[in-house]
Amino acid sequence: MAYDIKALKTRIKSVDSTFHLTKAMGLVASSKVRRATEAMIKAKSFAASLADTMKSLSACKSCGNSPYMRSGGERTRIIVIAGDRGLAGGYNNNVFRLTREFPDAEFIPVGKRACDKFGEGFASCEKFSSSDADALTENLLSDFAKEKYDRLGIITTEYISMMKQEPYVRWVLPIEREDSSSSGTIFEPNEEEVFPWAVRLYVSGVIMESVRESFASEVAARRVAMDAAGKNAKKMIDDLTIKYNRARQGAITQEITEIVAGAGRS
Repeated sequence: MAYDIKALKTRIKSVDSTFHLTKAMGLVASSKVRRATEAMIKAKSFAASLADTMKSLSACKSCGNSPYMRSGGERTRIIVIAGDRGLAGGYNNNVFRLTREFPDAEFIPVGKRACDKFGEGFASCEKFSSSDADALTENLLSDFAKEKYDRLGIITTEYISMMKQEPYVRWVLPIEREDSSSSGTIFEPNEEEVFPWAVRLYVSGVIMESVRESFASEVAARRVAMDAAGKNAKKMIDDLTIKYNRARQGAITQEITEIVAGAGRS
């Protein structure tokens, strides 16, 4: 019985340490959620404005000969955005599960977990900057124009709510031609000269938006996961404490019984 008490006490201390760890990580994630969602909203607003501009430009006949509107071919590059850390529920596993649908693709990782799986890339989503997005965009557009690959996608995670985030593939290149009528926007000096500059800004904006949304999804998933882990740890501590008290009471009762029995024999 004494051994059981000692084992239970050790187990309670171990679970209590886990409880404090998950609580601390949950608080850190909570502190990042607000800033991450604000950055995500700003990036989405900027990217939406760029998408409207690209929609107008891609409908112009003069832009039809751009190399960025070249279609055909199956050689695929995909930017994979995963988390910087673990302990975020199924966030990273869901992203990597989606990559299996593209066994022949060339992956460009963003985030430490993605770099661990696919090799050298951008090691942090949280610290991914606009200059990183611009540099990546220049390389991607240059290789696309040289026909080194045929389509560009981004595996990112959609932030639906604090409780729900879903990975999906967002296709970026080639730029799709729009058949809509003119929006009335005037481009100076003309659409054909503005188009390459707009494509660079658009692709960089989409990459930045995807990274910001993925990071917001990561910290939200981690906060939910740590909250759940903390509740489970608290419940385990309560159950183990009850078992510990019962074992301790049983040991005391046994000792009293032995003392009384010894006194009776004497």
